[in-house]
Amino acid sequence: MGLSCGIVGLPNVGKSTLFNCLSNARAQVANFPFCTIEPNQGMITVPDERVNKLAELVKPKEVIPATMEIFDIAGLVKNASKGEGLGNKFLMHIRNTDAIIHVLRCFDDPNIIHVDGTVNPLRDKEIIDYELLLKDLETIENRLGKIVKTAQAGSKEARKEMEIIERYREHLKAGKPARTMPIDPREKELIKEVHLLTSKPVLYVCNVDEASVKTGNAWVESVKKVIEEEQAEMLLIAARMEAEIAEFEDPEEKKIFLEEMGMKEPGVNRLIRAAYKLLNLETFLTAGEKAVRAWTIRKGTLAPQAAGVIHSDFEKAFIRAEVIKYEDYIRYGSEAACREAGKISIEGKDYVVQDGDVIYFRVGV
Repeated sequence: MGLSCGIVGLPNVGKSTLFNCLSNARAQVANFPFCTIEPNQGMITVPDERVNKLAELVKPKEVIPATMEIFDIAGLVKNASKGEGLGNKFLMHIRNTDAIIHVLRCFDDPNIIHVDGTVNPLRDKEIIDYELLLKDLETIENRLGKIVKTAQAGSKEARKEMEIIERYREHLKAGKPARTMPIDPREKELIKEVHLLTSKPVLYVCNVDEASVKTGNAWVESVKKVIEEEQAEMLLIAARMEAEIAEFEDPEEKKIFLEEMGMKEPGVNRLIRAAYKLLNLETFLTAGEKAVRAWTIRKGTLAPQAAGVIHSDFEKAFIRAEVIKYEDYIRYGSEAACREAGKISIEGKDYVVQDGDVIYFRVGV
C-alpha cells in the first residue's frame, strides 16, 4: 500500500540496532553519532499466526505474509530546524513517512556514548519534539504566505484553509503537536497537503536494559507520564537483547532462549504489530491451493477497494465477496466445510472488510 514508518531519535539511542532486528535490510551500527546519514530502508514481515494456521489446513504451494516498509532515519540533534547536524535533510526524510517510531534511550551504559553526555529520555524527547514543532511552524508560515492573497481576493476555499492553518499555528505555538488539535475530519482533509510533521501518529519505544524489559524502570515511568495527553502509544523493548535473538538461525534454539528470558516471542513482533496498528492497517486473507496470502488494507475499507488491492481491475469488475470469518475457517477446517455449514456470507459493495476475513472475490470479465 506504500505506507511506511520512520524510526527516529537522537544519535546512539538504538535506532539502527532496532532496525536491523526488524527488517531484512542491515543498517550500519556503530558507537558514534551520525553513523546513519541516508535513511536505511527495509521491508518488515508482519507476524500473523492466522496465516500459518490457514496454511496448515490448505497446504498451499506458497505462503505470503503481509509486509510494510520501514526507514531508519539519521539521528537528529538540537537546532536541526536551523540546519544543525543533518538538519533539514533529516526533517525531509520524516515528512516522507506516514508514521513515526520514536526511540528513547532508557538505559544507562557508560560504554555507549550519548550525544549530550548523559542519559535523559525526557530531554531527548523534548529536543526532537521542539525541532518538529519549529519545522511545522515554518511550514505553516510559508503556506499562509502563499494563500493570503487568494483569500483576500475572495476565495472561500482559501479563506477556510487560512482559518484552519491559523488555528494550527496557535496550537503549535502552545507547544502542542498538530495531532492533538481538535479538528473536524473534513477540515483536516483541506490541509492534508501541508504535511505537518507533528500530525503523524507516534509510537514511543523505550529502549531499556534486559532487566527492565518486563517491568520498566524510572525512566520509562517518566516517559509514560509525559505522553499521557499526546494520543500516542508506548512500548518497551531491549534492542540489544533483540539483536541477540535475531542472530539465532535454529528455531528451536531461539525458542529455548526466549523461554529462558521468559518471553513467548521476540519483542520486535509486538513492535511490528503496534506499527501496523499505528498506520491504521488491517489484514484480510485469501486461501487457495496456489497460495495463502495476507493482504494489507486500511481499516474501514469496502469490499470493492479490497478486491482492488489484489488487482486494480478487480475493483471495477467487482460483483460480490464471499466471506468466511477466520474463526469459522479454523473451526470447520476448509472452505467446503464452511460452505456446507452455512458459514459463508455473500457481501456486496457496501461491505466493510473486517480484520482476518477470509475472502473469495467474484468479479466480472
